[in-house]
Amino acid sequence: MTAPTLNRRKIMLSAVAGGSALLTGLGRPDGAGAQTQATTGGNAASYRFRVGEIGATVVSDGIIGGPPKVYASDAPEAELQEVLKRAFLPSDHLTLNLNTLLLDIGGKRVLLEAGAGQTMGPNGGRIFANLAALGLSAGDIDTVVVSHTHPDHVGNLRTADGERAFPRATIFAPKADWDFFVRNDPDLSYMPVPEDFRRRFGAAIKRSVEPVAQGIELYEAGAEIVPGLTTIAASGHTPGMVSFLVHSGTDQLLLTADLAYHPVVNIDRPWRPGPDRDKDAALSARRRIFDRAAADRIPVLGFHYPFPGLGHLLKTDTGYAWVPAGWQF
Repeated sequence: MTAPTLNRRKIMLSAVAGGSALLTGLGRPDGAGAQTQATTGGNAASYRFRVGEIGATVVSDGIIGGPPKVYASDAPEAELQEVLKRAFLPSDHLTLNLNTLLLDIGGKRVLLEAGAGQTMGPNGGRIFANLAALGLSAGDIDTVVVSHTHPDHVGNLRTADGERAFPRATIFAPKADWDFFVRNDPDLSYMPVPEDFRRRFGAAIKRSVEPVAQGIELYEAGAEIVPGLTTIAASGHTPGMVSFLVHSGTDQLLLTADLAYHPVVNIDRPWRPGPDRDKDAALSARRRIFDRAAADRIPVLGFHYPFPGLGHLLKTDTGYAWVPAGWQF
C-alpha cells in the first residue's frame, strides 16, 4: 500500500509545544534511579487506550531536555530559531517527554522502556508515583523491554539504594547495545555534548543496569518478545536500537523509540538528531519505518513527543508531518 504524498503547504503542521523550559541546559546523567513523587493535583500523567485486545497505558516518567541544536544537529541556526518561534517553543531549550507504555497482554503487565529516573536531570523518575496513581507498584510489572540502553530508557532499572527497581520483572535489552555500552568502554565522541557529559552518560548506563545484569534477557532485532509485541530493527541511533510493533487482530501501534526526538525538528523538519551514533544508518531506519507507518496508516507512539505522544505520520512532498491524535475520554 502506498500512502498519498501531501503538499506541505496544504496541511497544518504540528506546532505542539513540548512543555515549558523546566531544565537549564543538558540534564546531568549521574546514574542514580529515583522514585520521585508526582505533583498532587497536577495534570494527567497517564493515558489509557487499547490496541485490539491489548490494554495500553502511556505512563509518564517526567521530562528531560537540552539545547535544540543537540536534537537538530544539521539545522541552520537561523532556520532552527524561526521554526521554534513559529511552534511557540523556547529558543534555548527543547523539552522532551518520557512516555513509557504499559501493556496488559494476556494478564501480564509489560512495560516498554524503563524511563530515565534522575539520570538525565531532576524531572524524571515520576513513573513509580504515576503507577501508584493507577493502583500499581513496580512489583506488579512482569516484563520490562527497552528499545536501547541510553540512560533515559534504563535509568529506572536501579533504585536510589542500588536495588532492582522492578523486583519481579524479566528485563529485555538489545544484545548489540549491551555489547557496546555495557560490556565495553564505549566511544561516545560522536555525541555533540561536553566531554564530562559523555563520561557521566556512559557511567549512568552501567550503573543503571548493574542490578539486572544477572539474568538479563538479550534479544536480536526482529524478535517477538511476547505474543503481540514484535521488535523492528532500527539501528543507527545506537548499535542495537529497535522500534516496537504492538499488534492484536487487525490493530497495530508502532513505537518509534528515538528515531525522532521532537516532531517539530525531526518530523516536520528533516533535521538529524545529534546523539545518533551512525547518522546515515539512523536516517535510513527513520525513513524506512516512517514510510511504513505512513503507508499503512499505523498509529504511532513517540517516546519523547509531547505527552501522551500518540498520533500519525503523513508523507509529504518534502518528508513527513506529524498529526497528533485527538484526546479520547
